[in-house]
Amino acid sequence: MEQRVLGGRYLLKDKVGTGGMATVFRAQDQVLDRTVAVKIMLPQYAGDATFAARFKQEAQAAAGLSSPYIVGVYDWGKDGDTYYIVMEYLRGTDLKSGIKSHGALDPKKVAQIGSQISSALSVAHKHEIIHRDIKPQNIMVLPDGNIKVMDFGIARAKNSHLTQDNNVLGTAHYVSPEQTRGQDLGPTSDIYSLGVVMYECATGRVPFDGDDAISVALKQVNELPIPPSQINSGVDADLERIILKCMEKDPANRFQTADELRQVLNSYLSGRAVNVSEPTRIIGAAGDLGATKTRELSDSTRAMVRPVSGVSGQNTARSAVSGSTGSYEVEKPKSNKNKIIAAVIAAVAVIGVVVAFATGMFSGEQVTVPDVLGKDQETAIELIKEAGLEVGTVDQSYNDDVDEGKVAEQTPNGNTKKAKGTRVNLVISKGPKPSEKVEVPQLVGLTKDQAEAALASVGLKGSASEEANEAEEGQVFEQSTAAGKEVEK
Repeated sequence: MEQRVLGGRYLLKDKVGTGGMATVFRAQDQVLDRTVAVKIMLPQYAGDATFAARFKQEAQAAAGLSSPYIVGVYDWGKDGDTYYIVMEYLRGTDLKSGIKSHGALDPKKVAQIGSQISSALSVAHKHEIIHRDIKPQNIMVLPDGNIKVMDFGIARAKNSHLTQDNNVLGTAHYVSPEQTRGQDLGPTSDIYSLGVVMYECATGRVPFDGDDAISVALKQVNELPIPPSQINSGVDADLERIILKCMEKDPANRFQTADELRQVLNSYLSGRAVNVSEPTRIIGAAGDLGATKTRELSDSTRAMVRPVSGVSGQNTARSAVSGSTGSYEVEKPKSNKNKIIAAVIAAVAVIGVVVAFATGMFSGEQVTVPDVLGKDQETAIELIKEAGLEVGTVDQSYNDDVDEGKVAEQTPNGNTKKAKGTRVNLVISKGPKPSEKVEVPQLVGLTKDQAEAALASVGLKGSASEEANEAEEGQVFEQSTAAGKEVEK
């Protein structure tokens, strides 16, 4: 069968995912000779003017976002009656699959994931773009343990009028109360959804579940979540308060910006004091946010609180909602053996090099794990050995908040009890991430549009001028910066 080429440039290879609005293919960019992901609008939507406009808007909005935690959008276009978007091609697993295979994640890993998503949202919100569909299925976990936020398919610019079909936007398990009501959405709506994602990461289950999307959406409005520590005792009070503040019913009671949330999470990761107020524990009748009151509770009292509107069930039923169309490669297991292998791979991708030890696996003497966050590597290793523990993996990672050479992460956490001989894994800060360097592509011989696309694909911009020349009309015949030269992105 003849392979299809879109826009005279993108050779489609194989299908890697299908969502509610589009299909994603792995493809070869024949101009820049690299693998890309191409998202193609499903045929039933291609002829619909509203959806076509939304699809075009996604491309334009996402192409303007530059963050290490957002999937890059390189190009978009129309080929015949087909609309398509060209994106960065990623290998990894989505966060939902990771949670399913691994269960609840380490609190520090939850905060790290939350911080990276907050960083991505901060960039989007500064461009007046609300994602509207933050959920684990739209978070790609890369092999190095970092994440990228995918699928701005239903994001919209703040002043856009494309607001039809709000009732079908998002996924019921993660939508904010105001999104359920069809109200105007601001940055705090994404922060609520991120709170639900962190809740699921910390406990292994969603806070509200039901037999259908409507019942789940009603719980988002009318019920309070069970505190995460009642589901997973490993969730400490600071992280619990952060998560529940994100999930306040009243947007005014949440973190007001993604930057504010990111800073609090980074303080938590660095072991600094986290000043977050106690969550709301009383909710008015029928989810009336105007009647919401706050009751201050001590740490000892908080553990006994239950939602007054009912207790949500465990994640045993799932509503029928459309899936994500992220640019990723996932192998579907075909046997129990493959399922086990896939589960192991997913767990490794989610937690990086962190090795989790179950409490009941060890017998014998229990010792206290020293808190070595912020200490230099040599001191940290000495303290770990003095405690009767072993040093596991020692990795390095860029970190904007921890000085170079200091411990940025440790697993298991400090001040927890573990069996003597347990391995403690460390991540050492490499300091702030340096400015990214990219190679200038070869532009001579390309058309103006092709040259601009080639520059955009590596994070550069060009300025074109026209003059008479012997070269073919409309082609680039000269570039001011030589191809192959490294410049700042």
